[in-house]
Amino acid sequence: MPIIYKENTKEFHLFNSEISYVMEILENGQLGGLYFGKKISEDCSLKYLRVDVARSHAAFCLPTPSVLSLQHTRQEYPSYGTGDFRYGAFSIKQENGSSISDFKYVSHKIYAGKKKIEPLPATYVESDNEASSLEITLSDSVTKTDLILTYTIYENYPAITRHARFEHKGDEKITLEKAMSLCLDLPDADYEMLHLSGAWGRERHIKERRLEQGVQAIHSMRGISSAEHNPFIALKREETTENQGEVYGFSFVYSGNFLAQVEVCSNDTSRVLMGIHPDNFEWTLQKGEIFQTPEVVMVYSDNGLNKMSQTYHKLYSERLARGTWRGKERPVLINNWEATYMDFNEEKILEIAKTAKEAGIELFVLDDGWFGTRDDDTQGLGDWFVNTKKLPSGISGLSRKIEKIGMKFGLWIEPEMANKNSDLYRKHPDWIISAPDRFESPSRFQHMLDFSRKEVVDYIHEMIAKVIRESKISYIKWDMNRYMTECYSRAARPDEQGKVMHKYILGVYDLYTRLINEFPDILFESCASGGARFDPGMLYFAPQAWCSDNTDAYERVKIQYGTSLAYPISSIGAHVSAVPNHQVGRITPLSTRGNVAYFGAFGYELDLNSLSKEELEEVKEQVAYYKKYRRLFQYGTFYRIKNPFKCGDGAWMVVSEDKTQAIAAYYLGLNTANKGTLRYKLEGLDPDMRYKVTVSGESEFYRGDQLMNAGLAINRNKYFKHMGDFVSLIFNIEKA
Repeated sequence: MPIIYKENTKEFHLFNSEISYVMEILENGQLGGLYFGKKISEDCSLKYLRVDVARSHAAFCLPTPSVLSLQHTRQEYPSYGTGDFRYGAFSIKQENGSSISDFKYVSHKIYAGKKKIEPLPATYVESDNEASSLEITLSDSVTKTDLILTYTIYENYPAITRHARFEHKGDEKITLEKAMSLCLDLPDADYEMLHLSGAWGRERHIKERRLEQGVQAIHSMRGISSAEHNPFIALKREETTENQGEVYGFSFVYSGNFLAQVEVCSNDTSRVLMGIHPDNFEWTLQKGEIFQTPEVVMVYSDNGLNKMSQTYHKLYSERLARGTWRGKERPVLINNWEATYMDFNEEKILEIAKTAKEAGIELFVLDDGWFGTRDDDTQGLGDWFVNTKKLPSGISGLSRKIEKIGMKFGLWIEPEMANKNSDLYRKHPDWIISAPDRFESPSRFQHMLDFSRKEVVDYIHEMIAKVIRESKISYIKWDMNRYMTECYSRAARPDEQGKVMHKYILGVYDLYTRLINEFPDILFESCASGGARFDPGMLYFAPQAWCSDNTDAYERVKIQYGTSLAYPISSIGAHVSAVPNHQVGRITPLSTRGNVAYFGAFGYELDLNSLSKEELEEVKEQVAYYKKYRRLFQYGTFYRIKNPFKCGDGAWMVVSEDKTQAIAAYYLGLNTANKGTLRYKLEGLDPDMRYKVTVSGESEFYRGDQLMNAGLAINRNKYFKHMGDFVSLIFNIEKA
């Protein structure tokens, strides 16, 4: 079992063939960190890495000043206030107002496999030999509270998961004011922090900053993980590239408020904290009650960013996504939103579907506007019964007509929201999240339903489940189009208001669970104004997510490039839309729109009947091409090659597991005059294999080492001179 405990040195060592994680029980009974990185021999002691030195202004937790200063000690789950002046991983307030804690080691348990942490999403195993887990129990004797820290190391991934659980056993209540999922102290600060930030329409742009003394952090206090910051960070060495060098990844399996923070202290060590954001969080525990933090997945790579990403891709597609659609090829779909918006009827929908079927598209998705009085976004949201003026045969009849055409049918819902102009609100005005006697801030004319209340989730579940039961539905697009304001539940006591934001997310998870359990064959796609809730927590329930409302091909190269740092290609909803693009007004070639969207869950977001005959023929060719290589696109090993954030161009590729097939793409930004030949070096191929490379209908033969070390020579005049801006090339690479 790849976890050992050394009684003589009181060290825990978690290891597999690639990584090691080592920690110790300190002299004061707390846990100290020693090492996380490339695999080292498990019979070595690393206690020498902790050097006890008396320092000015240090507070000491043992009588002899030179023995232990928490301020200068790497710790596993520290608190603030007893000599460590850095940010702590948790804070507990007692009834007397004290926030001082002292959790000391009591016991530990090592076992094969990995336990579920439901109702929270988390990575999992299907057999106990896939992973090993360590539970360490610490206890605070004053509050009579146990703290259980859980670590799981996977056998075949350089990944470790972590979470914490508080079990209160004392007679007096305690209040958790902060409960992070992870603390990792690193021995130096020579890192650059990567994070994925942006806004609506430009989600998950890669940002880099060098660590400096002080705090650098990203966060969300918007009620969901947000378009502004994704719950993922990476720390890489300055010299690290996509294919070489050291990097640590931290990914939070949660869909609500979060904090990801790196603190560099005065002695140039780095403390990583990740978990539920402590602001607007307060969780009281009575005797016998438990609080469970969500999971963080840590990945280590000494082979660059691509190896880190490939670990997340494989782990999340195989051991986070679940059910019928895990590992299954996703259908090519068409969504009517940008084709019709809410102005449609059954005849118009069927016309689009018939043309889509002729083009080879497999799934038709009916978007917003099918229910209640939903003729615009000011009304009807929350009334999940069909608008028979638009759809006289209902969703039941329309879905069967679509299936008769030869396509599957999908439906858009936004179950977490309501318009005030709706039957739901008129019947239950207290069901929206809002504070008494305060202005209720609308966004897109809608308000958030209080999913921290079971009766609200029950009501919405029954309405939506009824529509699904009566119809032939193969796909659900679950949207969510605003952030949370005036956070207050009218059903919660004053001392429970700090629980509302977390309980809201638990309510979302609960509704997902009920629908998935009843309708296990439906493919769920999550959406939140595009990519505002694109996080690992959602992937546990919905194996793909709408990547961004911005479907412009040039913008999507950046968005999908950034998304690929932590998320599998099969999870990225990517569609071809009309031009001029509805978000930025840009005109890009239909070929480029397809060449970008191929690298994801592929589909269309336009009215096929408005295309020219030539364009429709090109769509048919795109669909046929994607179907031919669909498994490779969705589940091949993905390599980022050219960073569009550092130049105007982008490039990436996918490679089959046996390396006999690959598809590489190159995306040109703005064309320029009189530039030389472009050298395009590929990745991930077999150096000794002979390959046939086809681009624009022409083929050449190369060895793998040629393609990776010398690269392809792309004649700009030949391929780009007469094509203009925003053009692209697809290279088909097959074993000769």
